Amino acid sequence: MKRFYRQAEATAAGAGWGVALDGNPTLPPFPRPFAVPTRALAEAIAAEWNAQGEVVDPHSMLLNGLANSAIDVIAPDRPYFVNEYAAYGGTDLLCYRAAQPAELVARQARAWDPLLDWARRRFDIKFEVVTGIVHRPQPAATIERLTREVAALDPFRLAALAPLVKLGGSLVAALALTEGAFEEDEVWAAVNLDEEWQMQQWGEMPEAIAALGERRRNFAAAIRMWRLLDQA
Repeated sequence: MKRFYRQAEATAAGAGWGVALDGNPTLPPFPRPFAVPTRALAEAIAAEWNAQGEVVDPHSMLLNGLANSAIDVIAPDRPYFVNEYAAYGGTDLLCYRAAQPAELVARQARAWDPLLDWARRRFDIKFEVVTGIVHRPQPAATIERLTREVAALDPFRLAALAPLVKLGGSLVAALALTEGAFEEDEVWAAVNLDEEWQMQQWGEMPEAIAALGERRRNFAAAIRMWRLLDQA
């Protein structure tokens, strides 16, 4: 759609913060009021609106999209999404290792073992680490503990967690990142290790590089939203 406003700005909205376009409150695609928990997040979303050119591209406003998801999709059915994201703990990428070649096995161990070790200490849990892709259930106590961690999150943090878990295939890596135990680039490299390996072996395809870049942008937006939720 064509840009229909001159200026966007963060405004107080009830107990939270909204975004006004030329003084008029914005609305998500559904008719619930748009309000986010922190001014920092509202200002970042307003900046996305202000960065638009003559044509408004909703796909370029990643924070706005995550906020809309929190308000209109996750909040009305929060238990469903808690279960969906917690389920990744039962099939966590970090627990499924290659049998060969030796270099890939070593890379996975270097990148993934520290994340699993962190989770073992942080949540006092155990993991079943296997070779191959055949599913092996994780201990019930592990799933229960990780589910409690996800269940403690509000809809906005669940919206921010979703891309981290889905794009990386690892709940453990996502939690380690949100708690600041590992750097963003380190976690991104860990969860994309297998894909990077494949590109090194078979060459880089333009389509694959473009898709990887798009996933990286969504991953970065998700952790940025998480951090903005920690600010006033």
